[in-house]
Amino acid sequence: MTFTFVSGNVALDFGGTLQHRATTRDEMLSSPQRFQEWAVAAGLVDAPPPVSEAGLARALAVREAIYRLAVAAVTGDSRRPGDIYLVNKAAAGPPVSAVLTEAGQRKNGTEDEIIATVARAAIGLLGGSDRRRIRECADPSCTRLFVDVSRAGSRQWCDMRGCGNRAKVAGHRARRGPSGAAARKA
Repeated sequence: MTFTFVSGNVALDFGGTLQHRATTRDEMLSSPQRFQEWAVAAGLVDAPPPVSEAGLARALAVREAIYRLAVAAVTGDSRRPGDIYLVNKAAAGPPVSAVLTEAGQRKNGTEDEIIATVARAAIGLLGGSDRRRIRECADPSCTRLFVDVSRAGSRQWCDMRGCGNRAKVAGHRARRGPSGAAARKA
């Protein structure tokens, strides 16, 4: 499985690493190595730091708290105090650091610094006015959340290349119906 970054915020992309939450629950961060790979793919660090099983467990707990808080922003439900506490606690640690080099910059961080950086991104989103722009993908099998920055505020799909394209193809086929397919064959 490859990682996708279509949510408009690294914290929501992190939440999207557990896909299809309502059905098959596809866990993309199934090992410490997968968390390392995600952190590099997300651009948080340049080289994967060591990640322990305990570090992965902390990351997944923060991910789930972020996801629940973001869903509460979409639905208008109350935020769970335990989720707020967990995200704030994670964000209190030092973030990933960037170092200026001759060639540009280098980003380094430990497992906890990666978690802190993601938690800070969540706080920035969920504590700011953009929380009103968080949407859930309209594909019933997709549970990815995203920030809708479209002019009209009417974006429906987490990604037009995936969920949006599948919906358009299905809509086209439904409009064509069986008679459209039979008419072409005749």
